[in-house]
Amino acid sequence: MSLIQCPDCKKQISRRAVSCPYCGCPAEFFCDFADETTTKKKNDPQDTLPKTLLKKYFGYDFFKECQEEIIGSIIRGNDVLAVMPTGAGKSLCYQIPSLVFDGVTIVISPLISLMQDQVRALNDSGVPSAYINSSLSEKQISVALDRAVAGEYKLIYVAPERLGSAAFMSFAAKTELSMVAIDEAHCISQWGQDFRPSYLKIADFIKSLKRRPVIGAFTATATTEVKDDICCILGLNDPDIYVTGFDRPNLYFEVDRPKDKTEFVKEYIKTHPGESGILYCATRKKTDELYDTLISDGIKASKYHAGMSSEERKNNQNGFINDELPIIVATNAFGMGIDKSNVRFVIHYNMPQSMENYYQEAGRAGRDGEPASCVLLFSPQDVIINRFLLEKKDFSDIPEENISNIRDRDMLRLHRMEGYCKTTGCLRSYILSYFSDSPIRKCDNCGNCLKEYKEVDVTSEAKNVLNCIYETSSKYGETTIAGILRGANRARLREIDATSLKTYGTLSGNSEKSIRAIISSLLDDEYLTITNNEYNVIGLSPKTADFKKADFKYYIKETEEPKEKPSSKRTQNSYLTSLGFELFERL
Repeated sequence: MSLIQCPDCKKQISRRAVSCPYCGCPAEFFCDFADETTTKKKNDPQDTLPKTLLKKYFGYDFFKECQEEIIGSIIRGNDVLAVMPTGAGKSLCYQIPSLVFDGVTIVISPLISLMQDQVRALNDSGVPSAYINSSLSEKQISVALDRAVAGEYKLIYVAPERLGSAAFMSFAAKTELSMVAIDEAHCISQWGQDFRPSYLKIADFIKSLKRRPVIGAFTATATTEVKDDICCILGLNDPDIYVTGFDRPNLYFEVDRPKDKTEFVKEYIKTHPGESGILYCATRKKTDELYDTLISDGIKASKYHAGMSSEERKNNQNGFINDELPIIVATNAFGMGIDKSNVRFVIHYNMPQSMENYYQEAGRAGRDGEPASCVLLFSPQDVIINRFLLEKKDFSDIPEENISNIRDRDMLRLHRMEGYCKTTGCLRSYILSYFSDSPIRKCDNCGNCLKEYKEVDVTSEAKNVLNCIYETSSKYGETTIAGILRGANRARLREIDATSLKTYGTLSGNSEKSIRAIISSLLDDEYLTITNNEYNVIGLSPKTADFKKADFKYYIKETEEPKEKPSSKRTQNSYLTSLGFELFERL
């Protein structure tokens, strides 16, 4: 058995120990710090050194797309912003330069579990590393920083909240810092989906350093606005910007609307025996309910959410990673930094709040490059749940003057996510367009591309929609517009005197569902606009001028679906008063 000396109590312990059995020192400090770990081969030319290190410490023969170019930029001393999808290998882009540089690389990361996993993996590979976060005692933090000052570590992972502490500032002043790498860099932007005020401390920390190191910012998802924000706030010096492309060709995307989501999930798992999968739910309550249902049905599964103890979360996570429990039911608290390559499917039981969240979570499937499926189960209730969650969002650390803009952006992202669930176009193309990547007309590897559609001419109906919005001066949302065109008898419509409008009832022969489909299509095609706030008021765009052309035709795609039989519930509703019906619709 390989033994190593504990740095705290100096006793001999197993190198594979989780912690020292004598003093409790974490295993992250148990690395053999051989001089050859950080010695560069002098006969290795600079352009081949990264490949040598890749093979020596990480066991790979080749870099993935763009990794080598990013590493080369950093080694040459250039600041870098790299936007790379989940599974593209962001961590190697700062880990390998840390071995080339003489000093210490600081990696700023938001999640304790991510730090612990990466530090453990690095030490197992022979790269001396440590982390600084709230899971350590002050004594352990002091030991780690002292050893870093002595040059015994190549990488120090740190939570952003720790950057301003006296101990860390003292360490930074006494240490040669070769690089600062910011993981999950989108967290610094108020327009990002995961804004963390603590990330704003990073810029002040960098400015406080006597000698400015190379700065690298890394993220899996970033729109153009977020990329600009990252560069500006961090003060990146003429950065080399790399966007490797968001497409994951091995992933199959699908949106389903099952009548019973739980039955869909159980059937899916049973028809994919032995496969590893993640089931994402919007709330802790739904996570617990779905987990209990799967267990009672004899399905081996675990669960993960922030309401569980840290020990329980850790055990369940390890059981999933080690394939002891192939299925995990979780909230979005699970997954960041989890390196599990053989996830064959990710099912979203509820629609996420943004495309950024969805693509990051769905992207945890198929990291080995083999085919994998990303299925989203959509219902209108998902939109209501997410609106509620966004309304309860914590803004305690946000300046008052910024809250309104952030709320607007949240609602806009939610609307774009809803658009993904409703589009009849290529799902992959919708994702790529959202992230300003090159869209494709038809991928032939998503539910919509493989579905049979028929094109229907709805030019006349679309003109009625536009006329209604014009006549009502762009004051209302989709529900009110559809109700006016349908000629519905609702309290809200009577309140605005809708019956006096020329467009009232002009589409009474259409179902409200079909009218909504036309409105959604017009929004997707940018003939209509929508406000970025909670009311989602619909307006006209300059593109509506196309409808004035004599030969212009507008088509939408429809699937062949059997007509629903009238339910007794619907019949009973017809006897409600208009006020009662309005209340029923709201409920």
